[in-house]
Amino acid sequence: MKMYDLHTHTTFSDGVLIPAESVRRAMMDGYSGMALTDHADESNYMMILENQLRFKEEFNSSDNDFKIIVGVEITHVRPEKIGGLTEKCRKAGADIIVVHGETIVEPVAEGTNEAAVEAAVDILAHPGLITPEIIRKGIDKGVCFEISTRKGHSITNGHVAKLVTSMNGDLVINNDYHAPGDRARYDHARKILAGAGLDETQIDKVFENNIKLFNKLYGGRK
Repeated sequence: MKMYDLHTHTTFSDGVLIPAESVRRAMMDGYSGMALTDHADESNYMMILENQLRFKEEFNSSDNDFKIIVGVEITHVRPEKIGGLTEKCRKAGADIIVVHGETIVEPVAEGTNEAAVEAAVDILAHPGLITPEIIRKGIDKGVCFEISTRKGHSITNGHVAKLVTSMNGDLVINNDYHAPGDRARYDHARKILAGAGLDETQIDKVFENNIKLFNKLYGGRK
């Protein structure tokens, strides 16, 4: 099954690799495409998007099957500002909007998860101990909820998986890639999903959700 990593970082935020090397390593890890989603707030979103969009245009014009999309991960932004920044990033050309959710291993502001789903972002990353009420709002807005392979953020994967699947929401699996060694290959990603309590059919559905979302965003938001 094809794999797409929809949450990655480069030297345009706190990743250690330039986009070209990050993409090359994803190809070698067996992925079919990826999203570049550097950490953004009001101070740097334009810089990120201007540079990553230029890289995307050059890279995707080449003759290979691996393709990229670009966007941002809105990170530690005050909840009341997330909706406005989401719109600014979309207008600036972002293909994908991820919000850094209320992981239990960082001091993310309370209300971030709710603000993200109300803004109808594409992915709410590592949302921690998210509530059923916020999940329902997100489902109604078409938001995908992330199962993370990243150490620390993955602690609440089981909670997220149990609630989202029980409510027929959409899960995706991402690496929150910052450096070599962060990206899970296919077999290991399946084990991470199984460890979150998902059965084989549910695991297949998660991978299908990644493919579906990538294809939707690569083809242009409708």
